[in-house]
Amino acid sequence: MSDEPKVTTKRFIAGAVCPACSASDSIKMWDVDGVPHRECVECGYADTLNAQGQSVPSELGTRVNQAKPKAPDPQVQAVQFFPNPKLKKNPD
Repeated sequence: MSDEPKVTTKRFIAGAVCPACSASDSIKMWDVDGVPHRECVECGYADTLNAQGQSVPSELGTRVNQAKPKAPDPQVQAVQFFPNPKLKKNPD
């Protein structure tokens, strides 16, 4: 007999939102020896669920292992307007 844990098929959960990066439809779940596990395919967040369905993180979150914020869109540019002192309103 084999001592390897039995792994079932991994499946995506429709409408699920990642608790780390807030990406929707990116969570896959599977069971290992009756213990449910889930993982985000976008940021790599992974945890285990307990009997009540609550998250039991496999590792404590730190600055190093948490999901990194996405880079700003290069097409977006901040613009700042300054009033033109030569243009004055007429006090009519």
